[in-house]
Amino acid sequence: MAAAATSSSPHSLATASGLLLGTTGASMGVGALVGWALGGAGIGLLVGAIVGIPLAVAVVYRVYAGAGR
Repeated sequence: MAAAATSSSPHSLATASGLLLGTTGASMGVGALVGWALGGAGIGLLVGAIVGIPLAVAVVYRVYAGAGR
């Protein structure tokens, strides 16, 4: 029963997953573009992923922390 009540909330597991994937993917894309402009798209992609993971966690935290207000 608790799972059914949780899935009807606007902040579901799918929302968190989408935010994580979207933020990480966008960060990797920006990193690859910056890396390509500087001559190393692979390194830029790697840096984008490294920066994107904690950034994605922070985005999800901000969204869910604001949900309790």
